[in-house]
Amino acid sequence: MNDLKTALISGGTSGIGLAAAKIFLEHNFNVALVGRNVERGHNAVKSLGDFDRRVFFVAADVSNTVECDRIIGDTVAHFGRLDVLVNSAGLYADGDIRSVDETLFDRIIAVNVKGTFFMCRAAVDHLSKTHGSIVNVASDAGVKGNYFCSLYSASKGAVIAFTKSLALELAHIPIRVNAVAPGDTLTPMTLEQIKRSGETIDKLASVYPMGRIADADEIANAIYFLASSKASFITGAVLNVDGGLTA
Repeated sequence: MNDLKTALISGGTSGIGLAAAKIFLEHNFNVALVGRNVERGHNAVKSLGDFDRRVFFVAADVSNTVECDRIIGDTVAHFGRLDVLVNSAGLYADGDIRSVDETLFDRIIAVNVKGTFFMCRAAVDHLSKTHGSIVNVASDAGVKGNYFCSLYSASKGAVIAFTKSLALELAHIPIRVNAVAPGDTLTPMTLEQIKRSGETIDKLASVYPMGRIADADEIANAIYFLASSKASFITGAVLNVDGGLTA
């Protein structure tokens, strides 16, 4: 088995996932990045510079259960082991419930909930060999519900409940299972949300007690902490990384 530990990060080609990849690499992990867009994946690998020799990109869609199995299998075949799974792939949607059609509902649930569930299922046997850990990326929207955001909030609430339940199921192995619940974070997804809504970053930040939104590294550091031995007695936790928003 490879001496270096391996972290697999879905949604790893941008935003929080890519920031997490950099931190794991800095801590001497091999890293597998998962994303649907091949060009973005290759650009993400290049952006990691001298670390790129320890990075493996898997082009796949986590909403497809067969693809989930392939992602895990390809990663273990490439690196020889799996120690950490970070489920960062996610889609965002807001708006009045009457604007949500079945197609949008199915897509959000398929990526945010189904993808998280089946990536975990595919990874468990391999994580059991390394006594590894899982970190799911939820949201403040899943903790408290957000206005005009019922579908996304429902999907992230499901991720939180799933995290707690799976942590109990796997604690005896032991595989630790935790979640981070970020507030708004400066990522391409958030910038697209701002552009679509006509808001500004300052307006978005005004509701946060700390007076700003997070940067991706701040969320990534929380992910790494939960995955690391520093959190060895933490499982089933949801770490709010939201500048006091849900306090």
